[in-house]
Amino acid sequence: MGPDRDFLDREFTIPDIRKLPVEQSVVPIIKDRLEEVKIALSAHLYLSVVILCGSILEAVLLGKAQQEPASFNMSKSSPKTSEGEVKLFRDWTLANFIDVATDVGVLKPDVQKFSHGLRGFRNYIHPHEQLDAGFTPDEYTAKLCFQAMKAALASVAGER
Repeated sequence: MGPDRDFLDREFTIPDIRKLPVEQSVVPIIKDRLEEVKIALSAHLYLSVVILCGSILEAVLLGKAQQEPASFNMSKSSPKTSEGEVKLFRDWTLANFIDVATDVGVLKPDVQKFSHGLRGFRNYIHPHEQLDAGFTPDEYTAKLCFQAMKAALASVAGER
């Protein structure tokens, strides 16, 4: 097996949680969810993996926004109220966080696209979304979402 093949077979690692911009009180929750992702993968609970990965991504991007509120709020991509004011972070969607994080340079465009894919599958938390899509995540979907989440966390942690 050559070096290119070795790279393709490699799993991305989860960055050091301490490098992520989340409140200390949220760190144990993130750690627990990351452990739960691994357990859910081994138990073939693929929808759970997808939902947990989306949840972790949203928590980390919210943490980054709270760490750098001026840049996130001044982004041309920040969501606005009908009056034109930037919405409070608690009213942002995961899509908003992904797009603004890309606009301010936290995420690269490739991670943005993969993160939106993760977000789309994460929306299967709503049964009608899954019903309308006519799709059930399998092992490949779960592992792709896990890799997308890890790539995003590496970007936020400054490891990419």
